Amino acid sequence: MSMKLYVGNLSYQITEDELSELFSEFGAVESVKIITDRETGQSRGFGFVEMASKEEGEAAMNELNGKEHNSRALVVNEARPRQERRPGGGGGGRGGFRSYGGGNRDRY
Repeated sequence: MSMKLYVGNLSYQITEDELSELFSEFGAVESVKIITDRETGQSRGFGFVEMASKEEGEAAMNELNGKEHNSRALVVNEARPRQERRPGGGGGGRGGFRSYGGGNRDRY
């Protein structure tokens, strides 16, 4: 069974190939995805690596979490399942704007 890892505090210049190479030292890398900004295409400084087995994933996590790479201390832990997002992108049902009350205040 494979293991998906979250990798944070990445250098903005790292490529998916470089990240794959870094993790391949601990076993077979099944996939690598660096998350980028939708508008600019620039890295957001984190990504995901899927290792072929739980043992390989745990070995990579134990060795690389806190290790410096490109002058940054990596954060590596098991990825949490993706949460469902509600359509509409934001809270209170008024076009994405949240209402926090307090709209009936007296004005001086």
